[in-house]
Amino acid sequence: MSVPSLSRRAILGAIAAAAFAPAIAPAFAQDAPVRIGYAIARTGPWSAGAQVTQEPNYIMWAEQVNARGGLSVKGKKRMVELVAVDDRSDMETVVRSYERLMGSDKVDLILPPWGTGANFAVMPLAQKHGYPMLSPTATGRKLLGMKNPYFFALLQQPDRMMDALAEFLAARGAKTAAVIYVDELFGLEQFAGLEASLKQKNIQLVEKKSYPIGVKDLQPVLNDIKSKNPDAFIALSYPPDTFLITGQSRAIGFNPKLFYTAVGTAFPVYRDKFGPVAEGVMGLGTWNPKSSAATKAYFDAHVARWKKEPDRWASAHAWAGLQILEQAVAKAGVDRKALRDTIANSEFDTIIGKIRFRNGENISTPGAVSQWQSGEFEVVWPPQNATGPAYYPKPAWK
Repeated sequence: MSVPSLSRRAILGAIAAAAFAPAIAPAFAQDAPVRIGYAIARTGPWSAGAQVTQEPNYIMWAEQVNARGGLSVKGKKRMVELVAVDDRSDMETVVRSYERLMGSDKVDLILPPWGTGANFAVMPLAQKHGYPMLSPTATGRKLLGMKNPYFFALLQQPDRMMDALAEFLAARGAKTAAVIYVDELFGLEQFAGLEASLKQKNIQLVEKKSYPIGVKDLQPVLNDIKSKNPDAFIALSYPPDTFLITGQSRAIGFNPKLFYTAVGTAFPVYRDKFGPVAEGVMGLGTWNPKSSAATKAYFDAHVARWKKEPDRWASAHAWAGLQILEQAVAKAGVDRKALRDTIANSEFDTIIGKIRFRNGENISTPGAVSQWQSGEFEVVWPPQNATGPAYYPKPAWK
């Protein structure tokens, strides 16, 4: 899969602009900048997601804050300085980078890395050094089960997303489903939630199979599932697998009533790569520009800044996390314990609605199902959040 990402020069230039934007700000900050550190994948397999969902939002937010005169810290304006590291999609580099940022560099605040696994690895450091971490790309009850008071998960948890999918299938009268899932924390937790949800809705699971991260060929597995003729096919996949599964399913003519792939389906590059082939494919999603005036304004600003669209799932959660951080700093300042308490005990206005946390979980944003339709990833479930009616059965592959 080829996913367009920001060049290293563009990233460094944007970070510098975010740090020194007071040149175009209405007024200069009187105090030292608020130094915000993070490690993110600019290279390696994680970069496909990180450079769509997270770092562009980090940079754009810092630029906007600085253009407004800086971050309001209990009534005083201070510029934002981003201190960023390429984690190279390597877990050891992630851990070393955050240990340095929080330990020796002593940045004021941190932003999270990309993905469930990397967040899982950093969580103990965030608790050790006392840094609140608002994560837009980590999901799993195992993470929340660590009872880390400094960790806040913005994405809907696996059981909530899979409950929504099972509810959608039950409402359409589906009787059977087949599932494949990546053998990593994300896939394992999503599958556990889905299996329980399907059982509750009396939908028979005719096949369940895991596959290793980095898999290059799933056609034999897909052929076997095709022979079982399930009503629904669900792949709890990462971006490279999402593209692989879609291409190989089309190649063998596997076109069940519901075709669902996970991470990466909401990326605009998925639509751009597959064109009409994407029509009717479902996946993880929360929003699109039609969801509200706030999401439309965010979408337009992102396109104007980066000349590319944000994804229709976690990008908005990433922006919501930055909005929460900004609102909490305005109240509590950069005292990290007070900041943590403010985040844990307040309700925040964000582009995806009001958000409140309970034991680190976003309990306000419902599980959802989205589907590519005529170039937009429409929210099709739950009904109260839908931006369009679902295609079911899925149209034939183009």
